[in-house]
Amino acid sequence: MNGFVKTGLAVLIGAGAGAASIEALRAQAKPPAYVIAEVTVKDKDPYMKEFLPARAKAIQESGGKYLVRGGEAHAVAGPPPAQRIIVVQFDNVDAMIAFTQSAGFKDSEAIGEKYADLRIFGVEGVAK
Repeated sequence: MNGFVKTGLAVLIGAGAGAASIEALRAQAKPPAYVIAEVTVKDKDPYMKEFLPARAKAIQESGGKYLVRGGEAHAVAGPPPAQRIIVVQFDNVDAMIAFTQSAGFKDSEAIGEKYADLRIFGVEGVAK
C-alpha cells in the first residue's frame, strides 16, 4: 500500500471515530425527563394489588426509574400535596413520551382511574 492510500485510510478512520464520539456526546447532552404524579387513592386494596404492579411493570419496560414512590409529602408553600407523590425518571423526553404512549401505560391508567384520582405530568430536567 502506498503512503497516500495509508494516509487517506487513516484520515477516514479518524473522521469516523470523531463522528461516533460527537454522536455519543450529543446523546449524553439530552437532559433526563420526569413523570410526576399526584395520587389520591379512593380504594386502597385494589389500587395496591391491581394498579401498582401493572404500572410498575410498564415503567420498568419503558426504562423508567422510580425516584419517589409514595413517601410522606409535606407542603412547603401553597396547598397541600395529594396523598401520594410519585416521581419517575427517564433518560430523556423522547423516552418519557414513549412511556406515556405505551400500551402498558394506557392499560394501567384504565385500572388506576377506577381506584384513584390521578394527576400526571411530565417535565424535562436539567442537562448534566
